[in-house]
Amino acid sequence: MSASLTYEELSALMKSGAGLTADPSEMASRPDSSFEEYGLDSLGLLGIVAVLENRYGHALPADADQCKTPAEFLDLVNNTLVTGA
Repeated sequence: MSASLTYEELSALMKSGAGLTADPSEMASRPDSSFEEYGLDSLGLLGIVAVLENRYGHALPADADQCKTPAEFLDLVNNTLVTGA
């Protein structure tokens, strides 16, 4: 497991948690595309947040499920993992 969340891992979480298929290379090439474009709503994102909190043993910010894009979500998660805040 890497120390930071990648587009590949986010794509896998979207598949396992919400049954959505999102190409990680497409997300990486269009990081500011909205989660809506992939069919992921805030409830699905909340499920991903819960999985990550369990995986890393660290709470994510309360507004993590309000992120609108993959880039915004990855930045928030990875900054939280690095800073521990």
